Amino acid sequence: MSIAGAALVDAAGRRMGVTRSTGVLLGRHLTVFSRNWTFFVTGFAEPVLYLLSIGVGVGKLIPSFDVGGHTIAYAAFVAPGMLAASAMNGAVMDATFNVFFRLKYQKLYDQILATPLTTGDVARSEITWALLRGGVYSAGFLVVMSLFGLIHSWWALLALPAALLIGFAFGAVGMALTTFMKSWQDFEYITLSTVPMFLFSATFFPASTFPTWLQWVIDVTPLYRGVVLCRELTTGQVTWGSGISLVYLIVLGCLGMVLVGKRLERLLLT
Repeated sequence: MSIAGAALVDAAGRRMGVTRSTGVLLGRHLTVFSRNWTFFVTGFAEPVLYLLSIGVGVGKLIPSFDVGGHTIAYAAFVAPGMLAASAMNGAVMDATFNVFFRLKYQKLYDQILATPLTTGDVARSEITWALLRGGVYSAGFLVVMSLFGLIHSWWALLALPAALLIGFAFGAVGMALTTFMKSWQDFEYITLSTVPMFLFSATFFPASTFPTWLQWVIDVTPLYRGVVLCRELTTGQVTWGSGISLVYLIVLGCLGMVLVGKRLERLLLT
């Protein structure tokens, strides 16, 4: 039995609990990424650069912006969108590219299933890791927002849990979609979906500027729900929109996680 397998079985031969079994694979990832910490830096830098170039730069031309009848600086409007996008990017990066490599080339999951770990443990661990990576990016970005004076409410304390929820939803769905991919070329579909969401999910301007039919499309995209949640929390203008976003992201993440478990069983156990 491998070291990982031994860690999951107690003296009586009983399998360890969910927390411990999830922690085994998380510990492995932490060890690997501690030697490649620069990947985290690059993921964090992108939204900060967008904030500086568009939020602050364009903000010089647009000194204020109306949100829910309240006037805020344009940078304060853009920053929550960048926060949600940061959580999305961190989660998607791990749940798609890295998972595909471990699944198709490294064959890591085949090795793991030789231990008492199950496909459910793999799904839970990978999605948790993607969530944590998105959370690290979001926490760093919240610090930047605070330093720039772009947080206007104590509700912003809930912005980090909100970002973790965004990471959970995107990580679960991203990993589920990755299990259907056959080659690296398929990742063009990931880019084809995330880039339009980044540009049109009220990140830089309100969704109300679009035609009505497009507003309906935007309203059901996960990043838009995340942007709404983060923006209302950081500006202190919490409405029923935050509740809708909360339920939407939870349901989406749970559905993605269920699909991941089923797909891994089909790919690795049959």
